[in-house]
Amino acid sequence: MDVGQLRIGLVGTGPWATTVHAPGLTEHPGTELTAVWARRITSARPLAEAHGAVGTDDLDELFSLVDALAFAVPPAVQAEIATRAAETGKHLILEKPIAADLASAQRLADAVDKAGVASLVMLTLRFSQQTREWLDGLAASGGWRGGGARWLSGALLGGQYSTSAWRLDAAGGALADIGPHAFDLLDAALGRITDVLAAHRGPDDLWQLMFAHEGGATSTATLSLRLPVQPSVVEVAVYGEHGYRTLGRKPGTAGESYTALLDDFAAMVASGTTTHPCDVHRGLHLSALIGKARELAG
Repeated sequence: MDVGQLRIGLVGTGPWATTVHAPGLTEHPGTELTAVWARRITSARPLAEAHGAVGTDDLDELFSLVDALAFAVPPAVQAEIATRAAETGKHLILEKPIAADLASAQRLADAVDKAGVASLVMLTLRFSQQTREWLDGLAASGGWRGGGARWLSGALLGGQYSTSAWRLDAAGGALADIGPHAFDLLDAALGRITDVLAAHRGPDDLWQLMFAHEGGATSTATLSLRLPVQPSVVEVAVYGEHGYRTLGRKPGTAGESYTALLDDFAAMVASGTTTHPCDVHRGLHLSALIGKARELAG
Protein backbone atom coordinates (compact mmCIF):
# COMPACT_ATOMS: atom_id res chain seq x y z
CA MET A 1 0.00 0.00 0.00
CA ASP A 2 1.33 3.43 -0.93
CA VAL A 3 1.42 6.14 1.72
CA GLY A 4 -1.85 8.06 1.62
CA GLN A 5 -3.86 5.32 -0.05
CA LEU A 6 -7.24 4.55 1.47
CA ARG A 7 -7.70 0.93 2.52
CA ILE A 8 -11.12 0.01 1.16
CA GLY A 9 -13.19 -3.10 1.74
CA LEU A 10 -15.68 -4.23 -0.89
CA VAL A 11 -19.01 -5.59 0.36
CA GLY A 12 -20.45 -7.90 -2.29
CA THR A 13 -19.20 -10.11 -5.10
CA GLY A 14 -21.86 -9.85 -7.80
CA PRO A 15 -21.49 -8.61 -11.40
CA TRP A 16 -21.30 -4.91 -10.48
CA ALA A 17 -18.74 -5.59 -7.74
CA THR A 18 -16.66 -7.68 -10.12
CA THR A 19 -16.76 -5.45 -13.19
CA VAL A 20 -16.77 -1.93 -11.69
CA HIS A 21 -15.92 -1.74 -7.99
CA ALA A 22 -13.06 -4.23 -7.71
CA PRO A 23 -11.05 -3.08 -10.75
CA GLY A 24 -11.78 0.57 -10.02
CA LEU A 25 -10.58 0.35 -6.43
CA THR A 26 -7.50 -1.64 -7.45
CA GLU A 27 -6.44 0.70 -10.24
CA HIS A 28 -7.13 4.06 -8.62
CA PRO A 29 -3.95 5.69 -7.23
CA GLY A 30 -5.72 6.91 -4.09
CA THR A 31 -7.24 3.59 -3.01
CA GLU A 32 -6.24 0.03 -2.27
CA LEU A 33 -8.72 -2.84 -2.37
CA THR A 34 -7.78 -4.44 0.95
CA ALA A 35 -10.61 -6.86 1.66
CA VAL A 36 -13.71 -8.40 0.10
CA TRP A 37 -16.69 -9.51 2.20
CA ALA A 38 -19.50 -11.90 1.30
CA ARG A 39 -21.87 -14.01 3.40
CA ARG A 40 -20.07 -17.09 2.03
CA ILE A 41 -16.28 -17.18 2.20
CA THR A 42 -16.29 -19.26 -0.98
CA SER A 43 -17.68 -16.22 -2.80
CA ALA A 44 -15.38 -13.67 -1.16
CA ARG A 45 -12.03 -15.40 -1.63
CA PRO A 46 -11.86 -15.75 -5.45
CA LEU A 47 -12.59 -12.05 -6.06
CA ALA A 48 -10.29 -10.98 -3.24
CA GLU A 49 -7.41 -13.16 -4.42
CA ALA A 50 -7.77 -11.87 -7.98
CA HIS A 51 -7.00 -8.38 -6.66
CA GLY A 52 -4.47 -9.17 -3.95
CA ALA A 53 -6.98 -8.64 -1.14
CA VAL A 54 -8.22 -10.65 1.84
CA GLY A 55 -11.50 -12.55 1.52
CA THR A 56 -13.71 -12.74 4.59
CA ASP A 57 -17.23 -13.54 5.77
CA ASP A 58 -16.65 -11.83 9.14
CA LEU A 59 -17.75 -8.19 9.42
CA ASP A 60 -15.57 -7.50 12.46
CA GLU A 61 -12.53 -8.72 10.56
CA LEU A 62 -13.53 -6.61 7.57
CA PHE A 63 -13.86 -3.47 9.69
CA SER A 64 -10.44 -4.10 11.28
CA LEU A 65 -8.72 -4.12 7.88
CA VAL A 66 -10.09 -0.98 6.23
CA ASP A 67 -10.61 2.78 6.40
CA ALA A 68 -13.68 2.74 4.18
CA LEU A 69 -16.22 0.41 2.59
CA ALA A 70 -17.67 0.25 -0.92
CA PHE A 71 -21.00 -1.52 -1.33
CA ALA A 72 -22.41 -3.68 -4.11
CA VAL A 73 -25.20 -5.55 -2.31
CA PRO A 74 -29.01 -5.26 -2.12
CA PRO A 75 -30.33 -2.08 -0.47
CA ALA A 76 -31.55 -3.75 2.75
CA VAL A 77 -28.18 -5.47 3.27
CA GLN A 78 -26.29 -2.27 2.47
CA ALA A 79 -28.27 -0.17 4.95
CA GLU A 80 -27.72 -2.66 7.77
CA ILE A 81 -23.96 -3.06 7.28
CA ALA A 82 -23.26 0.56 6.29
CA THR A 83 -25.00 1.91 9.41
CA ARG A 84 -22.87 -0.33 11.59
CA ALA A 85 -19.74 0.59 9.62
CA ALA A 86 -20.39 4.32 10.01
CA GLU A 87 -20.78 3.81 13.75
CA THR A 88 -17.25 2.36 13.79
CA GLY A 89 -15.86 5.35 11.87
CA LYS A 90 -15.67 3.92 8.36
CA HIS A 91 -16.17 6.14 5.32
CA LEU A 92 -18.76 4.88 2.83
CA ILE A 93 -19.23 4.46 -0.92
CA LEU A 94 -22.90 3.56 -1.26
CA GLU A 95 -24.99 2.14 -4.07
CA LYS A 96 -28.44 3.46 -4.88
CA PRO A 97 -30.96 3.23 -3.41
CA ILE A 98 -29.12 3.58 -0.13
CA ALA A 99 -31.75 1.51 1.72
CA ALA A 100 -34.89 -0.51 1.10
CA ASP A 101 -37.13 2.02 2.86
CA LEU A 102 -37.06 5.60 4.10
CA ALA A 103 -36.72 4.74 7.79
CA SER A 104 -33.59 2.69 7.14
CA ALA A 105 -32.19 5.43 4.91
CA GLN A 106 -32.74 7.97 7.70
CA ARG A 107 -30.95 5.76 10.24
CA LEU A 108 -28.01 5.43 7.89
CA ALA A 109 -27.82 9.18 7.27
CA ASP A 110 -28.02 9.84 11.01
CA ALA A 111 -25.18 7.40 11.68
CA VAL A 112 -23.01 9.05 9.03
CA ASP A 113 -23.68 12.50 10.50
CA LYS A 114 -22.99 11.40 14.06
CA ALA A 115 -19.71 9.71 13.11
CA GLY A 116 -18.57 12.57 10.86
CA VAL A 117 -17.46 10.24 8.09
CA ALA A 118 -17.38 10.87 4.34
CA SER A 119 -20.02 9.31 2.11
CA LEU A 120 -20.79 9.21 -1.60
CA VAL A 121 -23.60 7.53 -3.55
CA MET A 122 -22.68 5.84 -6.83
CA LEU A 123 -24.97 7.81 -9.15
CA THR A 124 -23.16 6.70 -12.27
CA LEU A 125 -24.45 9.29 -14.71
CA ARG A 126 -23.92 12.17 -12.30
CA PHE A 127 -20.18 11.53 -12.05
CA SER A 128 -19.55 11.45 -15.82
CA GLN A 129 -17.76 14.40 -17.36
CA GLN A 130 -20.46 14.66 -20.01
CA THR A 131 -23.12 15.14 -17.33
CA ARG A 132 -21.08 17.65 -15.37
CA GLU A 133 -20.57 19.79 -18.46
CA TRP A 134 -24.27 19.55 -19.36
CA LEU A 135 -25.39 20.60 -15.88
CA ASP A 136 -22.86 23.46 -15.82
CA GLY A 137 -24.28 24.70 -19.12
CA LEU A 138 -27.83 24.57 -17.80
CA ALA A 139 -26.87 26.49 -14.67
CA ALA A 140 -25.09 29.16 -16.70
CA SER A 141 -28.12 29.69 -18.98
CA GLY A 142 -30.98 29.45 -16.47
CA GLY A 143 -34.63 29.92 -17.34
CA TRP A 144 -35.58 26.23 -17.50
CA ARG A 145 -39.31 25.62 -17.07
CA GLY A 146 -39.63 21.86 -17.25
CA GLY A 147 -38.15 18.59 -18.35
CA GLY A 148 -38.43 14.86 -18.49
CA ALA A 149 -36.49 11.62 -18.19
CA ARG A 150 -37.01 8.38 -20.11
CA TRP A 151 -35.25 5.16 -19.13
CA LEU A 152 -36.65 2.16 -20.97
CA SER A 153 -34.79 -1.13 -20.95
CA GLY A 154 -35.16 -4.88 -21.03
CA ALA A 155 -32.51 -5.45 -18.37
CA LEU A 156 -34.80 -7.64 -16.25
CA LEU A 157 -35.91 -9.73 -19.23
CA GLY A 158 -32.44 -11.25 -19.63
CA GLY A 159 -28.78 -10.63 -18.88
CA GLN A 160 -26.60 -10.50 -15.79
CA TYR A 161 -29.05 -8.54 -13.62
CA SER A 162 -32.22 -10.40 -14.61
CA THR A 163 -31.99 -12.79 -11.64
CA SER A 164 -31.26 -10.08 -9.07
CA ALA A 165 -33.75 -10.83 -6.26
CA TRP A 166 -34.13 -7.28 -4.94
CA ARG A 167 -34.74 -5.89 -8.43
CA LEU A 168 -37.42 -8.51 -9.06
CA ASP A 169 -39.42 -8.12 -5.84
CA ALA A 170 -42.34 -5.73 -5.42
CA ALA A 171 -40.23 -3.08 -3.67
CA GLY A 172 -37.52 -3.10 -6.33
CA GLY A 173 -37.89 -2.90 -10.08
CA ALA A 174 -37.45 0.21 -12.15
CA LEU A 175 -38.51 2.67 -9.45
CA ALA A 176 -35.79 1.59 -7.00
CA ASP A 177 -33.08 0.64 -9.50
CA ILE A 178 -33.07 3.33 -12.20
CA GLY A 179 -35.41 5.81 -10.55
CA PRO A 180 -32.62 7.32 -8.41
CA HIS A 181 -30.55 8.09 -11.52
CA ALA A 182 -33.46 9.76 -13.31
CA PHE A 183 -34.70 11.70 -10.28
CA ASP A 184 -31.20 12.87 -9.38
CA LEU A 185 -30.59 14.32 -12.85
CA LEU A 186 -33.97 16.05 -13.04
CA ASP A 187 -33.36 17.48 -9.59
CA ALA A 188 -29.85 18.69 -10.48
CA ALA A 189 -31.02 20.20 -13.77
CA LEU A 190 -34.24 21.93 -12.68
CA GLY A 191 -33.91 22.56 -8.96
CA ARG A 192 -34.62 20.42 -5.93
CA ILE A 193 -37.69 18.20 -6.30
CA THR A 194 -40.14 19.28 -3.63
CA ASP A 195 -43.01 16.89 -4.30
CA VAL A 196 -44.16 13.87 -6.28
CA LEU A 197 -47.35 15.16 -7.89
CA ALA A 198 -48.40 11.87 -9.50
CA ALA A 199 -47.17 8.30 -9.80
CA HIS A 200 -48.61 5.37 -11.72
CA ARG A 201 -47.27 1.83 -12.11
CA GLY A 202 -48.59 -0.07 -15.10
CA PRO A 203 -47.90 -3.41 -16.80
CA ASP A 204 -44.26 -4.31 -17.45
CA ASP A 205 -43.35 -2.31 -14.32
CA LEU A 206 -43.84 0.84 -16.39
CA TRP A 207 -43.73 3.90 -14.14
CA GLN A 208 -45.05 7.34 -15.04
CA LEU A 209 -44.23 10.09 -12.55
CA MET A 210 -44.60 13.86 -12.27
CA PHE A 211 -42.55 16.14 -10.01
CA ALA A 212 -42.64 19.71 -8.69
CA HIS A 213 -39.35 21.59 -8.31
CA GLU A 214 -38.19 24.57 -6.32
CA GLY A 215 -38.63 27.66 -8.46
CA GLY A 216 -41.79 26.40 -10.14
CA ALA A 217 -40.51 23.96 -12.77
CA THR A 218 -42.22 20.61 -13.30
CA SER A 219 -40.89 17.38 -14.78
CA THR A 220 -41.90 13.85 -15.69
CA ALA A 221 -40.19 10.47 -15.66
CA THR A 222 -40.98 7.27 -17.55
CA LEU A 223 -39.22 4.13 -16.34
CA SER A 224 -39.21 0.42 -17.08
CA LEU A 225 -36.73 -2.45 -17.02
CA ARG A 226 -39.16 -4.93 -18.57
CA LEU A 227 -39.64 -3.62 -22.09
CA PRO A 228 -37.94 -5.33 -25.08
CA VAL A 229 -36.08 -2.15 -26.08
CA GLN A 230 -32.71 -2.52 -27.78
CA PRO A 231 -30.64 -0.53 -27.20
CA SER A 232 -31.95 0.93 -23.97
CA VAL A 233 -33.44 4.40 -24.17
CA VAL A 234 -31.80 6.71 -21.62
CA GLU A 235 -32.48 10.40 -22.06
CA VAL A 236 -32.97 13.45 -19.86
CA ALA A 237 -34.27 16.68 -21.39
CA VAL A 238 -35.06 20.20 -20.22
CA TYR A 239 -36.81 23.07 -21.95
CA GLY A 240 -37.36 26.76 -21.30
CA GLU A 241 -36.17 30.21 -22.35
CA HIS A 242 -33.11 28.80 -24.12
CA GLY A 243 -34.81 26.01 -26.05
CA TYR A 244 -34.52 22.26 -25.54
CA ARG A 245 -31.43 20.44 -24.33
CA THR A 246 -30.92 16.71 -23.93
CA LEU A 247 -28.48 14.41 -22.21
CA GLY A 248 -28.05 10.76 -23.16
CA ARG A 249 -26.03 7.96 -21.65
CA LYS A 250 -22.77 7.17 -23.40
CA PRO A 251 -21.93 3.43 -23.46
CA GLY A 252 -19.04 2.20 -21.34
CA THR A 253 -18.84 5.14 -18.97
CA ALA A 254 -19.38 3.29 -15.66
CA GLY A 255 -15.66 2.79 -15.09
CA GLU A 256 -14.89 6.42 -15.87
CA SER A 257 -17.64 7.58 -13.53
CA TYR A 258 -16.35 5.35 -10.75
CA THR A 259 -12.86 6.78 -11.17
CA ALA A 260 -14.29 10.30 -10.88
CA LEU A 261 -16.21 9.26 -7.75
CA LEU A 262 -13.03 7.85 -6.21
CA ASP A 263 -11.20 11.10 -7.03
CA ASP A 264 -13.83 13.01 -5.03
CA PHE A 265 -13.98 10.41 -2.26
CA ALA A 266 -10.23 10.35 -1.66
CA ALA A 267 -10.16 14.16 -1.63
CA MET A 268 -13.03 14.28 0.88
CA VAL A 269 -11.33 11.89 3.28
CA ALA A 270 -7.96 13.65 2.96
CA SER A 271 -9.47 17.06 3.67
CA GLY A 272 -11.95 15.96 6.33
CA THR A 273 -14.89 17.04 4.19
CA THR A 274 -18.21 15.27 4.80
CA THR A 275 -20.55 17.15 2.46
CA HIS A 276 -20.92 16.62 -1.29
CA PRO A 277 -23.80 16.97 -3.79
CA CYS A 278 -23.94 13.16 -3.94
CA ASP A 279 -23.40 12.31 -0.27
CA VAL A 280 -25.67 10.19 1.92
CA HIS A 281 -28.20 13.02 2.19
CA ARG A 282 -28.66 12.89 -1.56
CA GLY A 283 -29.44 9.22 -1.14
CA LEU A 284 -31.90 10.05 1.64
CA HIS A 285 -33.67 12.61 -0.57
CA LEU A 286 -33.98 10.07 -3.38
CA SER A 287 -35.30 7.45 -0.94
CA ALA A 288 -38.00 9.90 0.14
CA LEU A 289 -39.05 10.41 -3.48
CA ILE A 290 -39.21 6.65 -4.04
CA GLY A 291 -41.32 6.25 -0.92
CA LYS A 292 -43.75 8.98 -1.96
CA ALA A 293 -44.07 7.48 -5.45
CA ARG A 294 -44.88 4.05 -4.02
CA GLU A 295 -47.48 5.60 -1.73
CA LEU A 296 -49.20 7.44 -4.59
CA ALA A 297 -49.15 4.43 -6.91
CA GLY A 298 -50.80 2.28 -4.24
